[in-house]
Amino acid sequence: MSTLILNRVIIRDEKIEKVILVSFFVLATAFGAYARIPLPFTPVPITLQTFFVLLSGAYLGKKLGGLSQFLYFLLGGLGLPLFTSIGALWGPTGGYIIGFIFASWLVGFLIEKNWKVFYALMLGDFLLLFCGAINLSFFVGGFKNAIILGVFPFIVGDLLKIFAVNSILRLLRFTRNDMTKCRYLCNRFSKSA
Repeated sequence: MSTLILNRVIIRDEKIEKVILVSFFVLATAFGAYARIPLPFTPVPITLQTFFVLLSGAYLGKKLGGLSQFLYFLLGGLGLPLFTSIGALWGPTGGYIIGFIFASWLVGFLIEKNWKVFYALMLGDFLLLFCGAINLSFFVGGFKNAIILGVFPFIVGDLLKIFAVNSILRLLRFTRNDMTKCRYLCNRFSKSA
């Protein structure tokens, strides 16, 4: 794996590239928390986190995607300002944050098992919402209320995020195919020189 920008390989070491990509998704998920729209009828805001969680699993795979979300959870839990509020893990949104880990891992796992990307993203999002609803149920008077307040309001937005992730993955896959061709030509050229 090597990162290519403007047809130039800028990172040749796979380990360094993996560290950078995992770190990117930790920070992107944190950014997604701050890109939020509070809803007056639910303690759960609309954020961009779902977008980055699903993209991390789909792009990095189950291990690194899950790792990126675990690090987000761990570092935020240790007090780094990755969450929008202190104690977010222990509040109504804590289940969603824990669900990030499982959702990212599941998306990566299903894609590695050759599931269609769209279905893998849908199932990952369902798992994320389910984890969030379980925790939310302790704050809103039961699981039925948690579904009404913590799942239904987010279905349309999450579908839009899934379509966006799917589109970005297609673009990245096209770019990655070009990277593979370039790497092959670069290696071949450097060996002949």
